[in-house]
Amino acid sequence: MKEKISQVFKEKFGSEEGVFYASAGRINLIGEHTDYNGGFVFPGAIDKVIMAEIKPNGTEKVRVFSIDIDEYAEFGLKEEDAPSQSWARYIFGVCREIIKRGGKVEGFDAVFAGNVPLGAGLSSSAALESCFAYALNDMFNGNTIEKFELAKIGQSTEHNYCGVNCGIMDQFASVFGKKDNLMRLDCRSMEYEYFPFSPTGYKLVLVDSRVKHELKDSPYNKRRQSCERVAKRLGVDTLRDATAEALDSVKGDITAEDYFRAKFVIEEKERVLAVCDALVKGDYATVGEKMYETHHGLSKDYEVSCEELDFLNDVAKECGVTGSRIMGGGFGGCTINLVKNTLYDQFISTAKEKFNAKYGHEPMIYDVVISDGAHRCE
Repeated sequence: MKEKISQVFKEKFGSEEGVFYASAGRINLIGEHTDYNGGFVFPGAIDKVIMAEIKPNGTEKVRVFSIDIDEYAEFGLKEEDAPSQSWARYIFGVCREIIKRGGKVEGFDAVFAGNVPLGAGLSSSAALESCFAYALNDMFNGNTIEKFELAKIGQSTEHNYCGVNCGIMDQFASVFGKKDNLMRLDCRSMEYEYFPFSPTGYKLVLVDSRVKHELKDSPYNKRRQSCERVAKRLGVDTLRDATAEALDSVKGDITAEDYFRAKFVIEEKERVLAVCDALVKGDYATVGEKMYETHHGLSKDYEVSCEELDFLNDVAKECGVTGSRIMGGGFGGCTINLVKNTLYDQFISTAKEKFNAKYGHEPMIYDVVISDGAHRCE
């Protein structure tokens, strides 16, 4: 990938080399839709990245080429200079958010590419934001912007330039990722803790349905509004402070839909903590059990799964996979599976065969290794 980027950079912007930066996609072992509810998430950066070669160009213009989309964009650094291409708005947004915070951004040339699978729930957008936020901090600001602020810059880019009212988890994981470690992030206090994760005898594998259901409304924002309504009814800031008992006490005052959305979030908060305890003990059976519980809740209570993902989850269960669940925002994408090495080949061949027989195409398989987050490539 680096050689390809370097070659295209020379073609587009001349022979003088830039500096390479990379940031990772992420998985989230457990803790879905809890970040914007003030709860806990448990992500890790993975060995799939967005990589960019970047060089200041001495102008007030940003000139950037995406190899994967095969498109060029050029824009200034003022608010009215926003580019029309959606992918370029991520980079423009990062520039603007740094400037709004008093940081420095000058014109630069960049070429980027990635091997983070698009649409699989691995957050390629956060990897892109974090790659450029890290690079611009290093290149123009002497690394004076703290890492948490870099994550917030990515999050604000989503809110203000891309129309997604997301939580902080994806950007946090892309910035703070550490090889062989997952991170428990408290989305209220922003305190975090690393937990060693390199399970001997297991593989972490994503089974990508290659399905993305287009939805007319914004289901993500609708779920968030449900949670906010219940929190308001309970008199708490977020569902982080809600209990199952408190929720049941107001069941008659809220819609069934809002009740089940809140039920999932409250239960998921407890599952994350249970998984942390289990990992400390090396108890992967409990980790897997909680993953299956999360899938059930996301499918039945939060209603963000789809037929194909439920099918893949059932196949995992039939094959004796330790843990499996839908990962990401939902409505398509992939399942994340904790699989014993001894079952791996049989599980993959069965999942491919059964899925193909039912839906007419094989799922994509991605083995993932927990790796480092945003960094300068030496």
